[in-house]
Amino acid sequence: MNPFNFCSPQAEHARAINRRVLFSKTATGIGTLALGSLLTPNATANTATGGVLAKPHFAPRAKRIIYLFQSGGPSQQDLFDYKPLLNEKNGEQLPDHVRSGQRLTGMTSNQASIPLAGSIFKFAQHGQSGAWLSDLLPHTAKVADELCFVKSVFTEAINHDPAITFFQTGHQLAGRPSFGSWLSYGLGSLNENLPSFVVLVSAGQGGQPLYARLWGSGFLDSRFQGVRFRSGKDPVLYLSNPAGVDPASRRAMLDKLGALNRLQFQQEIDPEIESRIAQYEMAYRMQTSVPEVTDLSDEPDHVFKLYGPSAKKPGTYAANCLLARRLAEQGVRFIQLYHQGWDQHDNLPKGIRGQAHETDQASAALVSDLKARGMLDDTLIVWGGEFGRTSYSQGKLTATNYGRDHHPRCFTIWMAGGGIKPGMSFGHTDDYGYNIADTEGNPIHPTKDHYTPGAVHVHDLQATILHQLGIDHTKLTYKHQGRRFRLTDVHGHVVKDLLA
Repeated sequence: MNPFNFCSPQAEHARAINRRVLFSKTATGIGTLALGSLLTPNATANTATGGVLAKPHFAPRAKRIIYLFQSGGPSQQDLFDYKPLLNEKNGEQLPDHVRSGQRLTGMTSNQASIPLAGSIFKFAQHGQSGAWLSDLLPHTAKVADELCFVKSVFTEAINHDPAITFFQTGHQLAGRPSFGSWLSYGLGSLNENLPSFVVLVSAGQGGQPLYARLWGSGFLDSRFQGVRFRSGKDPVLYLSNPAGVDPASRRAMLDKLGALNRLQFQQEIDPEIESRIAQYEMAYRMQTSVPEVTDLSDEPDHVFKLYGPSAKKPGTYAANCLLARRLAEQGVRFIQLYHQGWDQHDNLPKGIRGQAHETDQASAALVSDLKARGMLDDTLIVWGGEFGRTSYSQGKLTATNYGRDHHPRCFTIWMAGGGIKPGMSFGHTDDYGYNIADTEGNPIHPTKDHYTPGAVHVHDLQATILHQLGIDHTKLTYKHQGRRFRLTDVHGHVVKDLLA
């Protein structure tokens, strides 16, 4: 006799099954109860797309998102945010009143000197909008009137991992669902033969590491996680049939496996079993759809010319931008590109030239290509990194060389299409490019807790993107561990000034 009344593993398993049977016999079963917990208020399952929203909360302006994530933190002072005062005061110390005691990273906190560093790159205004761009971005300059530059983005994290995680999941700590997973959960897919969330990573890039959890589903069902497409013979790992297995044999095997899984589901009423069945079926359909969409050989020469010479090399940023357009055409809801290497703590002039060379033409080409195909209106493109760079030099400053440290207080991203107002620059920074400023140039210090007009917190950006897809960010939620979670946590405001 067990005096502590501990159950054996076998007895506990039997009790668990009995509980599941009890629930399955009441109402319509635990599967339906679990589904009910997924639904946001006033939402029912969308059987057409697989999302939990019966319909968007309001009319969407965009059907899909292509997010061009520039990992490492591009330097806004050398790309978008023209600050002639930095050149005038090059080498002088950052004034205390500008820094106002703000945190520095451990990489520069021990520097005896933090000299201001003007950009060595030339800036000019472009298009009817007069957008300021450096000479590093000649192709982006040509589409300036299609873009909305947001120069007053700010974040909370000062180091890469929490900052990237914050942008991708709405929280600095790992474990939350990624942006694309929230959209897959809410809206489902536009094409049952392809995943609703696809990830592309530029091949051969150094820089900060990227983890699969950045496109993971967190506590959402695993079928909502991103599917990474790779360059090479097998774009999706383990998708192709091994030697000796033909499609008919694979179909027969899946039918038998599905029958076994359904028997197990009847016994255990575990929703993950149904997800497993759905994922096997998706993988089977992808055996045909993925090779078709990833084969760029049918693209005409003028398209490759538009995206640049590296577009014909699988895995490059240019090839991935072109593939993103093809995926968008086929109804993929969220396409996430990652391009590493923007982390220029030293030798910035050489490093950023290389990064701009790799990304400028293809980024602009994607905008032009979608517009030419009539897809820009309902495709939202987002370009940006996890934070910006400092206005002072990290390390030794010379006439031709400098570095810049991480800077979360203000930085620039751009968006295009999807109902975002084109040909505008939103937000201001002070003359030093160190703080967000009001229209008079006076520094302001916004926080996430209270929306400050002109400033765009990460949750504000996420809320605005969701809005463009017809989603009220406060209503797309999931109950987990006793409370309802959402992408924007308990913050975020739609920045209506960005909307066309």
